Amino acid sequence: MSQLELPVPVECAVVTMEMQRGVVGDLATMPALAKAAQSSGVVTQAARLVEGARAVGAPVVHATVSWRSDRQGTSLNNPLSRSLARNPGQILHGSEAVELLADFGDTSADLISHRHHGLTPFTGTNLDATLRALGVSTVIAVGVSVNVGVMALVLNAADLGYRVVVATDAVIGVPLDYTQAVFKNTFRMVATLATVDEVLEAWSSRS
Repeated sequence: MSQLELPVPVECAVVTMEMQRGVVGDLATMPALAKAAQSSGVVTQAARLVEGARAVGAPVVHATVSWRSDRQGTSLNNPLSRSLARNPGQILHGSEAVELLADFGDTSADLISHRHHGLTPFTGTNLDATLRALGVSTVIAVGVSVNVGVMALVLNAADLGYRVVVATDAVIGVPLDYTQAVFKNTFRMVATLATVDEVLEAWSSRS
């Protein structure tokens, strides 16, 4: 196992992307993505990393999404959003679908960055301001999907000056071989790739 170097835990934030019941849980509307997240162990590994972050004092921020039933405030300017919007119950604001996965346990001390629009976690949200207020220099990305949301999280974070670590066994896209292609051809050029075990070991070595 390679030695991963990280700053002190309080300068690292685990940012989860759309790890919600309506995205990868029991109320998911994209079954292939939900199945990939569950069967690959991504949900389990993401929960391990979140638990480990809490234990060492690293902030945890959940980037979540919901839509109003009338779609006001949600731009349907792209094929993905238009397709999802055909489902009238798509991740409605205030519904159980918006809830974080139970695998994360007690999330009351975690932070939430919520959006009603778009495909990316930074644009038009409080995520950047929250991370800067916390003194975070390194973003550790987990969640779904490598196709869109995690891709945007990684690139936006790098553009904003954060060091980015992608927890490779805690992110997923579809099809599965696409995820590996993104690791090889995109993420390795803009982020550090590390497993959850490597992140936890790096924190442990600093204690």
